[in-house]
Amino acid sequence: MNLIEEIARRHDPATLAVVSGNRRVTYGELFEQARQIAGLIPSTGRIARVGLQCPNGVSYIVLSMGVLLSGACLVPLAEELTDAERAEIAATTSLDFILAADELAWHGPEEIIAAAESDGTPWKLHRGMNRTPAFPEDGFQALNPAFIRFSSGTTGTSKGVVLSHETLLARITAANEGLQIGPCDRVLWMLPMAHHFAVSIVLYLHAGATTVLEHSSMREDILATAEKHAATVIYGSPFHFAMLSGDTGGFMWPDLRLAVATASALPEATAHAFDRRFGKPLHQGLGIIEVGLSVINLDAAREKPMSLGKPLPAYEVELRDDEFHVRGPGLLDAYLVPWNPSPLDDGWFASGDLVRRDDDGHLFLMGRRKSVINVAGMKVFPEEVERVLNDHPAVARSRVLGREHLQMGQVPVAEIIPADPAAPPKPVELQRHCKAVLSAYKVPMVFRMVDELPLTASGKIKRLA
Repeated sequence: MNLIEEIARRHDPATLAVVSGNRRVTYGELFEQARQIAGLIPSTGRIARVGLQCPNGVSYIVLSMGVLLSGACLVPLAEELTDAERAEIAATTSLDFILAADELAWHGPEEIIAAAESDGTPWKLHRGMNRTPAFPEDGFQALNPAFIRFSSGTTGTSKGVVLSHETLLARITAANEGLQIGPCDRVLWMLPMAHHFAVSIVLYLHAGATTVLEHSSMREDILATAEKHAATVIYGSPFHFAMLSGDTGGFMWPDLRLAVATASALPEATAHAFDRRFGKPLHQGLGIIEVGLSVINLDAAREKPMSLGKPLPAYEVELRDDEFHVRGPGLLDAYLVPWNPSPLDDGWFASGDLVRRDDDGHLFLMGRRKSVINVAGMKVFPEEVERVLNDHPAVARSRVLGREHLQMGQVPVAEIIPADPAAPPKPVELQRHCKAVLSAYKVPMVFRMVDELPLTASGKIKRLA
């Protein structure tokens, strides 16, 4: 089965698929361009691996669809990666080809197979380095792989998640039981496609919705686009919703029916601010690259804004020593490196997320198992302390880590980006602020001012291994 061919059969070619500025692209135009690209990718006698390096936009969608229509496996090479990181992914995945809309300074001697233009964006198809893969080719091929995604790696490591065409279809079908996206929806899109195309944009295409692209990061531009195109759905990070909540204009977004916050924990203040500004609740969900969207807060977003909600109908959830385990459709087929074609335990995936469940069955994210700080036998979740620190007006952002301690085992320490570098907050002031909210053992013993913090590609704080 080829998922993109399945989508092509579902929709009237005249239906509007994507809007970008004044550009309006139908499903028919998308698939016509994608088929032209698919025809230029040489046959290798097996499922080829094709890297894609392209900025957000209509062209990213067209090029991705072209790779998948050709029967190849798509490997995103995200914009924010360094040349060294792109080269590492190319070597790890043993890319056969690289489809690039900009220069490949990291790739070495170029062998260009084809060059053309897609929706105004010139691109070139390069031959890969023909490295011997560090995984069994036969095992990889047997999966009918469509997509390899390297997670942002909060611990600094990433195994490479392999998803088949069948898995992608099962995943988006299960997620849409909750999201209920359909042909009448216009989805406002601002996130990086390299991280979300295969499980978000593909869902919108499969459902026959219109994806409205917004390239500006200014809230006035985002809301102007939402108003112009009567956007009905927005899927973003808490950062986006905090930014939009600060708008002082008169647009109340009457067509918005679903706003989903994911990527990191939703601060309660952001949920309330968005609701006050637009009169619409924020629905927090738990998205995991190995799983997809299995949990979302659809029925208690106002009453319990911090809740992840409950499992979608297709999924089972168990909490084992507070760790979130999930079973259902669309879970990963394999880890690429080291090769692991059986990453599940009797169908269950152990997420590493620590979660609690209340009496009503609602799930709440507590933190990551690997990031937990053990202070004299008591658990400290860095995310909880960071939320408190980030509420201080003199703190722009923080990271809390565990430091070894002879008597206590570990103690929390904090790195702080001051809101005003010329007037950083005093440690005693931050300690007083934390003690007003947190138990004493959770209060950082040391506060260090820094210019920046290490972030993952999706904007999360990067934890140490």
